[in-house]
Amino acid sequence: MARVTVEDCIDKVENRFELVLLASHRARLISQGSSITIDRDNDKNPVVALREIADETLSPDDLKEDLIHSLQKHVEVDEPEPDPASLLAAGASTTSEEEEDAPEAVTFDQMSEEELLAGIEGLVPPEKSDDY
Repeated sequence: MARVTVEDCIDKVENRFELVLLASHRARLISQGSSITIDRDNDKNPVVALREIADETLSPDDLKEDLIHSLQKHVEVDEPEPDPASLLAAGASTTSEEEEDAPEAVTFDQMSEEELLAGIEGLVPPEKSDDY
């Protein structure tokens, strides 16, 4: 029964590998409690997902966007960069109160070359073990 469903899905999603990704993502969504858009007919989640794609009750493009969104760890928001002229104008109009509220500049400790070499010489190599 699933073979006929796969054959029907190839018309909607031409790449079989992409079809597998989309159907498996949809099957996971169904197992997590997402509502199905067709009758289950005692079918398992992967078959239901394939039937939804074949019957076009779900758009493959929407499924693809949802899959991409679920895999993203860091979502970058495109914000327009400020105009350099407006930054200069804003910098010139700062008051003393605004300067007090501004965060302090981050400073880093400076180390001379001699101090660095002395620190490296003080390091002790790890003892060798038989595990290597």
